[in-house]
Amino acid sequence: MAKIKSRYVCTECGSVSAKWLGCCPQCGQWNTLHEEIEAPPAPVAARSVVRRAGKSPAALKDIKSEETARLVTGIGELDAVLGGGIVPGALILLSGDPGIGKSTLVLQLASAVCGAAGTVLYATGEESAGQIKLRARRLGIDAPELLIQADTYLDAVLKTAENEKAGLLIVDSIQTMYTSDCDGAPGSQGQIREGTNKLMNFAKSTGMPVVVIGHVTKDGAIAGPRLMEHLVDVVLYLEGERQYQFRILRSMKNRFGSTNEAGIFTMSETGLKELLNPSALLLAERSAGEAGSAVAAVMDGLRPLLGEVQALTSRSVFAVPRRTVVGMDYNRLILLLAVLEKRVGLNLSTQDVYINIAGGLKLNEPAADLPVALAIVSSLRDVVVDKNTALMGEIGLTGDIRRVPHVRRRVQEAAKLGFTRFILPRGNKDDMGRHTYDVVYVKNLGEALRAAFKEE
Repeated sequence: MAKIKSRYVCTECGSVSAKWLGCCPQCGQWNTLHEEIEAPPAPVAARSVVRRAGKSPAALKDIKSEETARLVTGIGELDAVLGGGIVPGALILLSGDPGIGKSTLVLQLASAVCGAAGTVLYATGEESAGQIKLRARRLGIDAPELLIQADTYLDAVLKTAENEKAGLLIVDSIQTMYTSDCDGAPGSQGQIREGTNKLMNFAKSTGMPVVVIGHVTKDGAIAGPRLMEHLVDVVLYLEGERQYQFRILRSMKNRFGSTNEAGIFTMSETGLKELLNPSALLLAERSAGEAGSAVAAVMDGLRPLLGEVQALTSRSVFAVPRRTVVGMDYNRLILLLAVLEKRVGLNLSTQDVYINIAGGLKLNEPAADLPVALAIVSSLRDVVVDKNTALMGEIGLTGDIRRVPHVRRRVQEAAKLGFTRFILPRGNKDDMGRHTYDVVYVKNLGEALRAAFKEE
């Protein structure tokens, strides 16, 4: 009789150990090694060996391109992120923080495609059918083609999807499902890996698109083996702060389209709603005419956005002054403060500095450097940046202002909202071409300060 073997797999990094250890030798995390039992291999006589000849190579010019009709969901922001809709046979992984709205989004997706796709099967292992019904009632969803199956046995779910000839399968979530092809509890590394592989084979063989919800770890990474992200066709991430109404859907991987698109939604009592003009909402309560406020023109994927940067400086009562940041990288702020002290001569070593990006927006690109720096100077000197001026530019360690991409799209978006004056890097002068805007091109921080505060 074959001996049953076991191994220990780290839930954080996926490393394998022959014995249990309190601390993972790879990632250094404690109490993350969990036992997985390896089933004994089948006898040699019982295993069938299939040999076949490999496929011959073909010239690229002789290969016929495959045009597939996408399933349009009708949710414009979601379709844009997916590249125009859902491709038949695609395996889509949706992840995000707990309570951010993943289940709400997929339930709205299921309702939206019921007419075009026919029957939609929603398999839930986390909630009961009654809980799904309550959410659907709150969202105003009453689709007769939507089937709810509260089951954690993945094989039964796939059998139901095949029997019902569903046009779309939704699995919520992969961490709650288990399959008989692998030993271990639901959520273990082996079960997640085998379950994802089975879903991929099912999607490709039947042509049925599958949407899978995946949990994240405490660090924000998708829980489970990294292999899961390699197997799926599309990886979507829904992010945002629960305290704010904004939700941003990003495409981290997309085999059928671009990963530069981002969909913006607002969370309401009736579910996620598309936000067609986010800049107007972000600037609706702007502190125009107040010191410490500046407007940044940034890009979220290929979408231009305008947000308000608020800065506050006050004399510190501590030996080491405080720096507090909401909405941007803390290390980036420290770099900007050092450049302002060294290149402009501002004394910030005795000042507490607080930065807030209003509305819950997160500025993750270097083009926000210039508006952040000018908002700090505005608060320190108690002078106001012109309320009709929009700013953009990356600041180098030498105090120079470097060019930013898509500058014309940023300016056009700001002009739609009534901004009439723009401070841009000198390197973007050729990118603007012919225009009728009031644009000031600056080469370094000194020129930017004189332009923003109209100093001689």
